[in-house]
Amino acid sequence: MSSPLDSFPRVLLAHLPTPLEPLPRLSAALGGPEIWVKRDDCTGLATGGNKARKLEYLLGAALAEDVDTVITVGGVQSNHARQTAAAAARLGLRCQLVLPRVVPRSGPDYDENGNVLLDRILGAELHVVADEAAAARCIQELVQAAEAQGRRAVVHPPGGSTPTGALGYVHAALELDHQVGGAKPAFAGVYLAVGTGGTLAGLATGASLTSWSPAFTGVCVAGDEPKHRAEVEALLAGLGELLDVPSHAADSLRFDGGLLGEGYGVPAASTLEAIQLCATTEGLLLDPVYTGKAMAALIADVRRGRAGSEPILFWHTGGSSGLFAYRTEVTPRVE
Repeated sequence: MSSPLDSFPRVLLAHLPTPLEPLPRLSAALGGPEIWVKRDDCTGLATGGNKARKLEYLLGAALAEDVDTVITVGGVQSNHARQTAAAAARLGLRCQLVLPRVVPRSGPDYDENGNVLLDRILGAELHVVADEAAAARCIQELVQAAEAQGRRAVVHPPGGSTPTGALGYVHAALELDHQVGGAKPAFAGVYLAVGTGGTLAGLATGASLTSWSPAFTGVCVAGDEPKHRAEVEALLAGLGELLDVPSHAADSLRFDGGLLGEGYGVPAASTLEAIQLCATTEGLLLDPVYTGKAMAALIADVRRGRAGSEPILFWHTGGSSGLFAYRTEVTPRVE
């Protein structure tokens, strides 16, 4: 069967389709609607995560242009950086990671463990810099050096969130539509973390191409609601143009900024509760930056009766390798 994505270059990197699983013990513990999880933490590429889907299209386009060097940017514990390093290793590309200190943390666990440890094992070149302005300068220098050495470099933004990268989540929406076309439930709502917006924009666009029309709740983990809405709106417009389809309306999406806490990369008490509850009821690992906050929002809505009575879906975007960078916060206290 033909797909609107068939004309775009793609390199196969992810383990697809990812599992769609019920969470009966979590559902029972919360006493609300039936909760399911879409396991995009199982995409492969160095512990998995949502960036594998984006990288299939980003690096497909790069290889079509004979690129030999990938440069990208993210926080010190960036999941996108880690999966870019893994994809580059698999494809034989040089990988240069520019990691600004955008989270107020330091120390051995944060600076050397978790995703940073995996970046180094995967053979990436790390450039840890003070802030986003320093990151921009570093990227410019790396691009100039590549040109001087006769290399062809591509620069990907944080999260790989371009319209091309978001095609991975248009594909994911079509994948889920196929999965729920059988005996499994059609979900009334979908909860997911929103950092740079590509996952939500791709899912919303993809869902609009199917008969599947859930209410999406994007849980803000990197800024306030207006910031995230503007980013997603721009990506939706870009996807509409890329696919030659009507742009999905961003005002139909709900953004929840109530679980952000003190900011990006800083877990709140509700984040830690969500991590512990999912681990002890379902053996499901969340992370302190993205999925922990997204699940905390789902839990809060269920407890307030805001999630309704129909089955809901939690889209697990991965990141559990980040737990090791937050060892002291996520380790349960022994009384």
